Amino acid sequence: MKKNLIKGDFMKICVLGLGYIGLPTAIMLAIHENEVCGVDINLDIIQMINNGELHIKESGLSDLFEDVVNKGNFKAFSKPKEADAFIIAVPTPIKEDKSFDGSYVIDAVNSLLPYLRKGNIIIIESTIAPRTTEDLIKPLIEECGFNIGKDIYLAHCPERVLPGNIINELINNDRVVGGITKECAVKSADIYKAFVKGEILLTDSKTAEMAKLIENTFRDVNIAFSNEITRVCTELKIDALDVIQMANRHPRVNLLNPGPGVGGHCLAVDPYFIIDKEPKNSRIISIAREINDGMPYFVVENIDKLLKGTANPLIAVLGVSYKGNVDDVRESPAIKVIELLKNKNYKLNIYDPYVKGWSNVSSIKEAILDCDMVLILSDHKQFKKIDAEEIVSLMRSPMIFDTKGIIMKQEIAISNENNTIVNDQKEIKLINWGNLHKYLY
Repeated sequence: MKKNLIKGDFMKICVLGLGYIGLPTAIMLAIHENEVCGVDINLDIIQMINNGELHIKESGLSDLFEDVVNKGNFKAFSKPKEADAFIIAVPTPIKEDKSFDGSYVIDAVNSLLPYLRKGNIIIIESTIAPRTTEDLIKPLIEECGFNIGKDIYLAHCPERVLPGNIINELINNDRVVGGITKECAVKSADIYKAFVKGEILLTDSKTAEMAKLIENTFRDVNIAFSNEITRVCTELKIDALDVIQMANRHPRVNLLNPGPGVGGHCLAVDPYFIIDKEPKNSRIISIAREINDGMPYFVVENIDKLLKGTANPLIAVLGVSYKGNVDDVRESPAIKVIELLKNKNYKLNIYDPYVKGWSNVSSIKEAILDCDMVLILSDHKQFKKIDAEEIVSLMRSPMIFDTKGIIMKQEIAISNENNTIVNDQKEIKLINWGNLHKYLY
């Protein structure tokens, strides 16, 4: 193996886990003339990749994938191969009791141990609880007789990308590389120099682990604050969206938008890794999780009130994924809302143009036909501009409950202060977190 990897150098790299992070990372490394072995326990994924097919949708990924397949730089396998470097990007979920589940990472490390040679680099990209690299992973490698920092170079380099914009952020975002030793960090950072244009920041592994968790926890707490403001303002009959907008005009205030909850594998999960490790001193983090996890119940509670008195109501649910323009449903609050509505025996027309297996109608038009409420749970671009006249003509009792705040009054030509359009004795009510109180009290 070369002592110093610079852009254009050739390496054999084994990437374990070919999901939303591992697959784009493997392709980026292969694009830069590395020989990349992708490993996954899902045999269907392996077959698709080796047949030249992608199992995830991500902007710009398809063209890069086609290029590395044509060059023969990237192939998928069910087991690791000998390599110069190993990158682990497997899931790290939470258990039923909300504690950190590092079993996939540990299994991945154990799977590569038979292939380790002196000089190898091992990088953990999976988001992990604080001190996992040092306390759990390092001993596994040392038990095989290797000296970390001399024989094997071990580091944590957390992913920090946004689904829907992964390729751009893999290239341009700064990266944090935390080594067990300084030499571990330096060796590991060299791998990312092949494609990262952002600054590569070197630190120790536990700092890198905590920094990643804090990045996502900060946003979770911020959203929880906005969601709490929304609940307070609704009770006090105040427009929460106006309050947040006005407060954000202060130069040192930056409140995020309220919504139906928090989803994704990061924001809805990572704070629990901190809580699990240090519950006594993570009270704000715990309360924030409680608030955001409770928002689907708040949504359904208000749907009950808005549809009170409506006989056999039909709801058009628009969106299942946790964020706009992606097919990612991991920890999506929309799924919890749907579950709660079904438990209350609401009839649902569900439509998501990105997510397979959830829609029971084939279009927005079919979803809203004869329904009593349009419930927006994902901010897909297709939902941002709705034909008001069509809604009025097709719905039985025209009402939009926009929990994502994506439809502006002007965009559906609503001109009066009550947020309604009158057409042939029907009116459409546009309800969001700002004016919800007007329809409840």
